[in-house]
Parts: sequence; structure tokens; C-alpha cells
Amino acid sequence: MTDRVIVGSIGGSFGVHGEVRLKSFCADPQAIADYTPLYTDNGRSFAQIVLTGQIKNGFTARLDGVVSKEDADALRNISLFADRARMPSLPDDEYYYADLIGLTVLDTGGVTLGTVKQVMDHGAGDLLEITVPGQTETVLLPFTQTAVPTVDLEQKRIIADPPDGLFVADGDA
Repeated sequence: MTDRVIVGSIGGSFGVHGEVRLKSFCADPQAIADYTPLYTDNGRSFAQIVLTGQIKNGFTARLDGVVSKEDADALRNISLFADRARMPSLPDDEYYYADLIGLTVLDTGGVTLGTVKQVMDHGAGDLLEITVPGQTETVLLPFTQTAVPTVDLEQKRIIADPPDGLFVADGDA
């Protein structure tokens, strides 16, 4: 498990005084400001975030050290991470995306299907992108209770019951 968890992203500038558009991935979207300091993947940190307003799909916010439109625009599409220790503990059936990446995916018979490359949320439900050994194309597995009945973080594995035909070997097509 990683020491940091993604909690949001910056969508660019809002206005000309250094405010940013902020998307929160937190269950309580406003709680993103409670998990400071927040970090970017290039090592920059923001010790303070002040939510200044609400916009479609997010907030406007002030970040320490961001004082101009140019500063804010330079942060467009930057992910924000919080220290795991600052995050609330989760119920047994909920997971941070970062904890799922790299887990081995097995079918219900114990056969290895692949490894989780990333978790995607396009609004209609979460998908696990699975890297399959010996194939260049990845497979998108719906992250539902039916398709993924077991997530075992201690054993670093997922037991999947994928829909028929989803995992097709190159020779089977």
C-alpha cells in the first residue's frame, strides 16, 4: 500500500487572482480541505486549501503559493494526494483505488487472469483495467460485487467472476 491516496485534481484557473477549479474525489467532497497538506506527484505540497465557492463538478479554491492566473493554469490536470494517515479508515467493503493497483486478479478457479493496472471511474461505475500476461491489450473488468466478489488486500489478490468472453486468450478469438 502506498503512503498517499489521491483525493482530487486541479482543473486549471478560475478567474485572474490565482483561484483554481478543484475536483474532489472524497466521499464528503468538502473534506478535501481537511486532509492538508496535499501533494502533487512531482513533490510540490500545499499546506493550506481554502474552498471559496462551488461550481459544476467541483469547487473554486485558493492554494497557498498560487497567486496568479498563470500559477493556477500551470497546475491544470494535476492530481492531489493526501497522506494515508490523515484519511479516515474505510468499511470492509470499500477500498482506496491506490490499494487495488498491482493486485493479482484470479478467476474463481484460481487461474491468474492478470494484474490491476489502474482503476477508472467514468461515472457509470468503476472499472478495473487488467494487464493480461502475454497480451498487449488490457481488459476492463466492471468493479461490481458480481464480477469481483472478493478483494483480499492482505494476500494482494482479487477473486473475479468475469462475464463470459471477457478474458479471451489470443488463440481463442
